[in-house]
Amino acid sequence: MKNSRNRILKITTTAVMIALTCVLTAAVSIPTPTKGYLNLGDCAVLLSGWLLGPVLGPVAGGVGAALADLMVGYPVYVPGTLVIKGVMAFIAALAPCRFSENGKKHPGIGFILCAVFAEAFMTAGYWLYEAVVIGEGFAAAFAGVSGNVVQGCAGAAGAYFLAGILRCAELPGTCIAGSDGKGRIK
Repeated sequence: MKNSRNRILKITTTAVMIALTCVLTAAVSIPTPTKGYLNLGDCAVLLSGWLLGPVLGPVAGGVGAALADLMVGYPVYVPGTLVIKGVMAFIAALAPCRFSENGKKHPGIGFILCAVFAEAFMTAGYWLYEAVVIGEGFAAAFAGVSGNVVQGCAGAAGAYFLAGILRCAELPGTCIAGSDGKGRIK
């Protein structure tokens, strides 16, 4: 019974995070000179990793962001976004639940470190994607790096704030409420 309930919770949370990622990415989309756009989707991508762990988090983060690219009119970014945002959520899922002090979980350090590494990956990933796949060249694609850094900082700050709220709510079955110490949902 408990296993069935946990499975339903994982499926519904994954669906909600796909939708939230898509909405936050598409709702505020500010076009940039590099043919991309700035958005608030990184907040939901990081939360997807933190809430769902290293398997379902990348699915939610990658699919939600890729759907938003398709909806907003940037189909050339869909394959790159699917991979880049999926890896971001995977990175985010790796460490938050591994930090503890006196047997009590304190994932704040893990959240911050994972967010920094995930956003650095996103910035480098889009720079390479625009330079190589889209064909803008490395110098031209570098123009988008500053926008991605700003987007990354805003997304990481928003995700950390929301994770604190969710931690206080003690959402059951999530990494934020507790885990087995390996980034997996109990």
